[in-house]
Order: sequence, then C-alpha cells, then structure tokens
Amino acid sequence: MKNIVLIVLIIGLLTTSCNSPKSKDLIKSIDNDEWLIVGNIDVKDEILVLDGITRSIMKDTSYKNFELDMELRTLSGGKGFVGIHTDNTGKGHRILINNDRDDMVWWRMTGSLASVRNLTKSFVKDDEWFKMRIRVEGQRITVKINDELVVDYIEPANPYRSEINHHTLISEGTLSLVSTGNGSIEISRMSIAPINSRDINMADQLRTTENEQEDNIIRLHQEDFPVLDYHVHLKGGLTKEAAAEQSRRTGINYAVAPNCGIGFPITNDEEIFAYLDSMRSQPYILAMQAEGREWVTTFSQKARDEFDFVFSDALTFDDHKGRRVHLWVNEEVIIDDEQQYMDMIVDRTCDVLQEPFDVFVNPFFLPEALSDRYDQFWTEARMHKVIDALSKSGKALEVNELYQIPNKTMILMAKKEGVKFTFGSNNITPEVSDLSYSIRMMKECGLTQTDMYKPKIKL
Repeated sequence: MKNIVLIVLIIGLLTTSCNSPKSKDLIKSIDNDEWLIVGNIDVKDEILVLDGITRSIMKDTSYKNFELDMELRTLSGGKGFVGIHTDNTGKGHRILINNDRDDMVWWRMTGSLASVRNLTKSFVKDDEWFKMRIRVEGQRITVKINDELVVDYIEPANPYRSEINHHTLISEGTLSLVSTGNGSIEISRMSIAPINSRDINMADQLRTTENEQEDNIIRLHQEDFPVLDYHVHLKGGLTKEAAAEQSRRTGINYAVAPNCGIGFPITNDEEIFAYLDSMRSQPYILAMQAEGREWVTTFSQKARDEFDFVFSDALTFDDHKGRRVHLWVNEEVIIDDEQQYMDMIVDRTCDVLQEPFDVFVNPFFLPEALSDRYDQFWTEARMHKVIDALSKSGKALEVNELYQIPNKTMILMAKKEGVKFTFGSNNITPEVSDLSYSIRMMKECGLTQTDMYKPKIKL
C-alpha cells in the first residue's frame, strides 16, 4: 500500500512539474526560427537588434497570463512597441518604447500602455540600458521600468474604446516586437514566464474598476491627446507615493511643483537641488512654482533650469502705494477706486509676464471684492492687453481647475494669437482634480494636441 501511495505522489509531482510555467528565452527563439520577421532583425553577440522599420511576431504560440522581462536600449531614432495578446490582425495591447525627448508626440513615452495609459515621462535616455517588465494577470496589466511601477491598469468588463482602438483589449495571443523609428532597438535579455490562472481572482479585480463609459480621461488617451495635469502640489498630506498611485489609477500624468520663494517651503538653490535629487526617480514631470516677485534673484538660473518647466502667477505684487498684495488674501486688497484697481491688476500682470518663466498660471484671477462682476471688469480691451503681452512673451496659458479660469472668450483669444496651453489642478487637498473644467474648455474651444505646451523634460 505504501508503495502505491509513493508511486501516486511521484506521478502527481511529475505531472505538476510538466504543467508548471516555464520561463522561455525569447532571444534564442529568434535563432530557432520561431518568429515571423519582416525587416531588419538580427542577433549579434547575443543581443537582438531591430534596425529601422521592422516587425516580428511569434509563430504558433499563445499567452494569456504571463510576465515578460526585458533589458533593452534605444539608439538615436529608435522607437517601437511590444505587442501582447496579438496576432496578424494587430489586436491586443501595445507597450511603447520611446526615449526621444524631442519627439513631437511627447506624451507616448517608454512604458506607455498605448492609447489607454499614455505616459508623458520616460525614465531613461537613448543609448542607456534599462529594464522593462510587463505582467498580465487576468484583467490587470502592469508595466515597470527599472523596477518603478509606471502602469497599473485593470481593464473593466465593458471598456471604452474608440473605433480605431476597438481591438485594444485583453484576450489571449502571441507577442510581437515592432520597430517604428529610423534608429535601432537593442535587446540583451528577453524572457517570458506564464502565470498560473488559478492564482488570479478576476472578480476581485473587476470590482475595483471604474466605469470607462463615463470616464473623460480614457477618451483623451483614445484620442491621442496629452493627458497631463501640469500643476500638482504635494499638499494636505499628499505624499509622492500616494500621488503616484493616484496618477496610475486615474490615468492622469502629473507635473509636481514645490512652492519656491521667500517664506515658502523652498527658499534657496541648495534646497532646490536637494528636492530634485529626491524626485528624479519619481514618475512625474518636475515643475517649479515661482512665488513672489523676488524669485528671479532668490534662485540662480542654473538652479531654475534644472526643472522641466517653471510657472508663476500675477497674484503677488506691490500696489500703487507700495504695499505688498496677495490677491487671494482679502485683508490685503485695499480698493479706493475699483476701475483704477482693475487697471493696476492689468498693468502688474503685464509686468509679471516679462519675468523668465514658462507658464502663466492662475490667469485672469480677481480678488473676492471684484470677482462677482468678473465679466464687467475683464473688458475686451483689458483682455487684449494681457493676451498681447502673453503672446509676445512666448509663455503658455494655464486652464485652471481650482478657480475655473480663464473663461472661453479668453482662451479663444489666446488661441487665436498662437498661445500654447496647460491644464492645471492647483490642488490644495490630497484629491487632485479630474480636469473636468479643462476638458470642457478643450472641447468648447477646439483645443488639439498641437495647442498644448511641451515641457523640456530632464533626467
């Protein structure tokens, strides 16, 4: 009897072993003629090289749940994607490879889950080896770049897809490697290991998903529009880790900015460099909010230039009697003559627009004493004066969620003058906005990808 039990156990172990997921070296499979290849692809010194426009797809293979590990680099002009759950029709999802910071399509960088979670920041540069790990478990796709989680997407039961992206769905299928640029993609390591589906609780996954049919953000991704909140603060208990999780969940990329100036959290160059050292590895674009009018002399140009962009507003200035005014502080707004005070706001705004920053935020703000007659005080002549100064300065204009300004008329006037735009929450709580006002203005004013400001991202 003991011998029979032992034999049964051995057979069970052998069966389990035969059915267990096995990691497969995909570079060796290229040499074994397991891929259908169109274009220039070769293995040189154990490195897989895709050169120029190239497409390769695995033959006679199907994966559903798996982990794909790669180590790769792009050479100048090299870009492309990894296709998953795909076939000859091109169905499935694409994970993008693009480290070209000069690319005009700057919102689809390495690690992007194309048209679902487009990323505005790449962690790596051309000619720099990096790790990419793609994991598919049930309805969940995660992407890590150099062990940093950049995409965590759970596809709902009824996902929103535009007509052109109707096939961009989780299912089952093979893998593809596609080079779409003029340069090369080099891969030194690429292996895949299936994941046992018995370990995946699909019901739990689906319970956490959003209703994409009512989600404006997935529509922006599907329309290939830059999905970036250019004005996020780590305030009210919002940590950089919590902000990263919130960004991944909502699909909105963040540009995070500290307040820099006299009396604010960052007051000198050394604090700027320390802050940036702590944030370079985070999945954010790094902006600076320049506070007060002394910021130009408080911080050196060398320090300011380390940010991806700098923004400021015209809410702080000295009034006609030399008193420092913060327009959001009611006690500091001393008005003798409303029209004269309004003209002063316009003049101070035009002066501020001569300062060396990139984006004009909280634009066309009025203090509480005037804001109830907003359209009355912002006459066409006053709007034209500010927008003319803005256009000549080359600065971008923020569409601000906190104050829901500027209005449609102002945006259309600025657009006519060729001004670029940003969308910004300017959050004062841990809950960053869903950009609903910005999206409404985008639709009403006909803003397109080319109307959006492109940050000068540094690594």
